Amino acid sequence: MGNCNKYLACHDMIWPLLSLLPRYCFSPKTKAQERPAVKLPKIKVRNFKMRTTNVFKVLATVLLGASLMSAQAPRTWVSGVGDDANPCSRTAPCKTFAGAISKTLSGGEIDALDPGGFGAITITKPITLDGGGGQAASILVSGTNGVVVTSGTGTVILRNLSINGMGSGLNGSRWLSGAALQIENCYIFGFTGNGVDIAKADGGQALISDSFVTSNGGSGVRAQNTSNTVSVTISRSRFENNQFGIFSSDFSKFSVSDSDASGNTNTGINTQSSAGTSVVNVVRSTAANNGNAGIISGSGGTSSIVRLTGVAIHGNASFGMFIGANGQIISFTNTNFNSDPVSGIVGTTAPF
Repeated sequence: MGNCNKYLACHDMIWPLLSLLPRYCFSPKTKAQERPAVKLPKIKVRNFKMRTTNVFKVLATVLLGASLMSAQAPRTWVSGVGDDANPCSRTAPCKTFAGAISKTLSGGEIDALDPGGFGAITITKPITLDGGGGQAASILVSGTNGVVVTSGTGTVILRNLSINGMGSGLNGSRWLSGAALQIENCYIFGFTGNGVDIAKADGGQALISDSFVTSNGGSGVRAQNTSNTVSVTISRSRFENNQFGIFSSDFSKFSVSDSDASGNTNTGINTQSSAGTSVVNVVRSTAANNGNAGIISGSGGTSSIVRLTGVAIHGNASFGMFIGANGQIISFTNTNFNSDPVSGIVGTTAPF
């Protein structure tokens, strides 16, 4: 119905323009209507040609505008059997996210119709990528980043996606600029760098929920910014079998709830900054069985703070908690660090 309305609107714009042309341009003459040719004055012929040419120019402009308006849609589709030459409609889907994004309006949505690998993508405008529930919509890459976000204003949402670096990809999702990034119900793994890499200068808000980030050579999620603090909110997510689970570095502030940072080769939760500050607030979460420490705060040139409420810290190889230079760990209620050792430095307080 939407397409019908669009073409009717286009018809309503074009028809009055056609009516400006002389009637005999479009109506065939019968023999009875034919008249001997009359030679018009030269100036009148020229004026007639100019009027006709101008009408056709206006008509061409209207048609071009109608074509451009129909080139992008608020919702587009990709499929494992699609083709990027298609318009990315539900009945004629595209093959890749990169092919569909140019045909999707800013603030719109790209949905996966069926399981498939839809390729790496650089996102330069607010948009949602949704792999759909209960299926394997994936981004499979080697030697590059899975998703790069440089969106400016607005929010980018990554939902229901499997992002696989195959052991050689760089970063799963790399956020370089933009107001907000939401990662929902995603599985990010197999990258040599970070599962989620935040490296910005313009501040902003990241939200990660119901996601599993594992088997990455760097951190599950790391924020290291050059200026303007980025807020990162994590809920109901797991960061396991990375080098670091959660790493808060320069100009970053994390809020972590109902999540797990366990089984990492170095540290579960790490705060260390050399510019700005790094802060992590942790509630109802676990940092266990890590190769070095459950939680580290400090050892950088500027302030690092960790606040804990209801956190389980146990089974870590070297320390339950370690406090380095310029670091603080503040525990409130119900934090259990069992027999894991706690290490600090002179002049640093660690109330428990």
